[in-house]
Amino acid sequence: MSHQTVIVLDFGGQYNQLIARRVRECGVYCEVRPYTAPLGELRAVNPIGIIFTGGPGSVYLDGAPRVDPDIFTWGVPILGICYGCQLMAQALGGRVVPAQEDCAREYGKTETFFDTGCRLFRGLPESGITWMSHGDYMERAPEGFTLAARSAACPSAAIADEARGFYGVQFHPEVNHTGHGTDMIRRFLFDVCGAAGDWSMEGYKRTAVAALRDKIGAGRVLLALSGGVDSSVAAALLAEAVGEQLTCVFVDHGLMRKNEGDEVEAAFSRWAVNFVRVNAEDRFLIKLAGVDEPERKRKIIGEEFIRVFEDEAKKVGAVDYLAQGTIYPDVIESGAGDAAVIKSHHNVGGLPDCVDFKEIVEPLRLLFKDEVRALGRELGLPEYLVERQPFPGPGLAIRVIGDVTKEKLDMLREADAIFREEMARAGEEARLSQFFAALTNMRSVGVMGDGRTYDYAVALRAVTTDDFMTADWARIPYELLDRVSVRIVNEVRGINRVLYDVTAKPPGTVEFE
Repeated sequence: MSHQTVIVLDFGGQYNQLIARRVRECGVYCEVRPYTAPLGELRAVNPIGIIFTGGPGSVYLDGAPRVDPDIFTWGVPILGICYGCQLMAQALGGRVVPAQEDCAREYGKTETFFDTGCRLFRGLPESGITWMSHGDYMERAPEGFTLAARSAACPSAAIADEARGFYGVQFHPEVNHTGHGTDMIRRFLFDVCGAAGDWSMEGYKRTAVAALRDKIGAGRVLLALSGGVDSSVAAALLAEAVGEQLTCVFVDHGLMRKNEGDEVEAAFSRWAVNFVRVNAEDRFLIKLAGVDEPERKRKIIGEEFIRVFEDEAKKVGAVDYLAQGTIYPDVIESGAGDAAVIKSHHNVGGLPDCVDFKEIVEPLRLLFKDEVRALGRELGLPEYLVERQPFPGPGLAIRVIGDVTKEKLDMLREADAIFREEMARAGEEARLSQFFAALTNMRSVGVMGDGRTYDYAVALRAVTTDDFMTADWARIPYELLDRVSVRIVNEVRGINRVLYDVTAKPPGTVEFE
């Protein structure tokens, strides 16, 4: 795939994937590499620019992450962020020291003043809010650098050597808290590195399809299709590339939402692929009978999925390639060295011995989740699949609190469908990160039709979040909750009470189990 590339050199910071996403959003391709990557490997990429990420270390301590100083001789522009800024300063002759309590240590939103004559800040306001998170202080900038930004506590909030294209910022331009942060990254990419902005999903689709056809040739490919976003887009991309050479095994474990299995099957009817839907509800319910502990449910479902997949793979016969929906965050988080191999084996754990494949095909391994969704649209997948909210692998089994039965699953499916229908009708879908219904194991007395009932309570859950590491409960209009509640108790036999969960994460989790 021919396009300009920026390297994001990872020093262990918490926002490193976000940096890469911001670069990609600007239409510039980038790859995240560990700081331990050999310089020859990095240089072979022929990058137009390099970004040093943040990190938890202190550059002046023994054992702190370092970079070979030869990288500064390549003539390639470099942007250092937080730790990356301090690393560059230290390596080029500056001085970084621990910040004093009353000076230079900064955390959170900070008013910052910029030299708008610097290419990094040209055309931007002279002051604004940035997100700081550093306990060290750049006491002296390296020779040739000027101070390009300051705050009340830190006179060296940004440094610049315009002649060499070296820039460092103590704050994090990649986070939303930094005003015009993406503009600063864009200035670095286009004004400093000379980026052409040649990265797009339409281009990726075209080159990825060609690359898959070249790699697979006349071979056969097997994909375990879960119906989630990643596996669905991987299937669509492979279908576009090799058509009938692809076999998708969709294991319908009976734990999906209402009509979901039919929707997945319908979505792939447009492609000439071998689509195998395995209706395995009975197998899973037999295994889950009487089990109420969440972790046991997860393990049972995971193991049975593999067993069903094994059985179907034997029917398919010999295949050349196994396809996975691995995406770029999986690759980054797998680490360096042998970790990549361990991750690959983990992803395909439990494969049947009879499936004789040459290697693993991971057509999405260069994409972030938002890019995967964009590619799905390019491929013509329906919006309900592309924008599918996170759904647990064990499905509704962990949204039925306590033991799992078909009766409970059917009740939950109907209640969840009503909730989703009313949320869509009210236009609430776009602003919420995830919402669903869960069937509690609590039964209570109710009155319906002048008669006593003793039925289940269903709990509704809706959250807003940026990263799912933390989440807040959604403030849904009472009128909407009222409509959902009335419909559920009237239309779903076996439920006589509706609850709404107002617990944030932490202390709760997004899912109930």
